[in-house]
Amino acid sequence: MSKGRILYVNQEIVPFTEETANARFGRYVPQYAQEHGREIRVFMPRFNSISERKNQLHEVIRLSGMNLIVNSCDHQLIIKVGSISSARMQTYFIDNDEYFTKNGPLFDEKGKLCPDADERLMFFCRGTLEAVRKLAWRPHVIHFSGWFSGLIPFYMRRINKDNAFFNGTKCIVTLTDDQFDDKFNDQIEKKLKNDGATAKDLRMYENLDYMTLMKAAISYSNGVIISSPNVSPELVAHAQELKKPILDFDSNEAIFYEKINEMYDTVAGSNMDN
Repeated sequence: MSKGRILYVNQEIVPFTEETANARFGRYVPQYAQEHGREIRVFMPRFNSISERKNQLHEVIRLSGMNLIVNSCDHQLIIKVGSISSARMQTYFIDNDEYFTKNGPLFDEKGKLCPDADERLMFFCRGTLEAVRKLAWRPHVIHFSGWFSGLIPFYMRRINKDNAFFNGTKCIVTLTDDQFDDKFNDQIEKKLKNDGATAKDLRMYENLDYMTLMKAAISYSNGVIISSPNVSPELVAHAQELKKPILDFDSNEAIFYEKINEMYDTVAGSNMDN
């Protein structure tokens, strides 16, 4: 097994968020990889439910301060970092006053998406990749989990057109049981076009909802991991139709994490040695 550099992008990580199966996955998969010789970086959103004081988060000045344009408006990218001391693992947080610090949850009490969920999604995914680029740390594999990281492969390709930083980087998407029925703001296609989306991209993201987002993520990824027995069969069938390498769920965490770690080498191939 090559050492390799793995970038993890998760929407939930215990202990920063409530302990769920997805939050455990976000914590222990990177920890396993690091303990088995991988070089890792971990990113997640700094939702306003995550206490800076309790989790001892502090701003990374050298990475913060960049402005990202979303929907023709400038939004400051703030990067914070916290540690899981028992795992010797750092986690970087993507933050912004308007989208995260001062804003509420992604869903209201009736389960409806917040009006700016599309812009928060865009800001988080693009902000993560811009921060990694600023770190000058090119990953061999980007392993992203949860719908809130679903635009990662789109932005990786878009950024790569400008400077080829992510040349050779492969994407692996983890499908989780976080499906919802609501649609995104109907202006998201226009916003993505402003971010460099091609006609093909826009067809992928037309009438964007959860299923459309995750089908596009699968289409643009090099491998698929199923993290729950409750993942949508429609998404699994989509991955099978595209003949993507698929790793099925295993309830034995130790075996599952080992198989995930092996999948990085399978997907990245000889690039893992560079």
